[in-house]
Amino acid sequence: MPPGPPSRSPKWARKRILIPAAVLTLFIGVGIGAAGGDETEKTSADAKPQPTVTVTETAAAAKPAKDESKPAPTVTVTKTVKPKADDKPADPPEEEASAGEVVFKVWGSAPSGVDINYGSDTDSRSGKGLPFEKTLKLDDEALYYTVNAQLMGGGDVNCSVTVNGETKKGHASGDYNICTAQVNGGLLDGWG
Repeated sequence: MPPGPPSRSPKWARKRILIPAAVLTLFIGVGIGAAGGDETEKTSADAKPQPTVTVTETAAAAKPAKDESKPAPTVTVTKTVKPKADDKPADPPEEEASAGEVVFKVWGSAPSGVDINYGSDTDSRSGKGLPFEKTLKLDDEALYYTVNAQLMGGGDVNCSVTVNGETKKGHASGDYNICTAQVNGGLLDGWG
């Protein structure tokens, strides 16, 4: 017998190789996509969601419609609104403490509340509510004046202490973070 053309493998045999190869390629692609998506998810989780506005308008016809009984088509436009630069909590007006006074301030947003402690090394006090501002008489014997504002589950706050024109500020945002500001007295000269 003369040699014939080389035999080709049946179609089902090719499918036995192609289908598992396609499935394997799919799983590899999903794995690479998931591994690359982790950083994007972390970055997007840190970013604040932007508000969107949906506007539905009736499309203006270029030519008057001959059949007035048909409604004009509508177009839906979605716009992303960019936050204003002043969405960040604004600093309160700078008020210098008059000679002999210490001014404590806490301001910002704390939807779940904020626990405020203020005073000196010899006089500790507590307060609540935002915006918070208290004034105490300056004690030349004190070593420092401080304010601490702990968020109770989220928010963004700023705090400051002002003694004889010297202001120290702090900032905290997130779950139970603490805003701290402290002015230290001089070892020999008092508060300046």
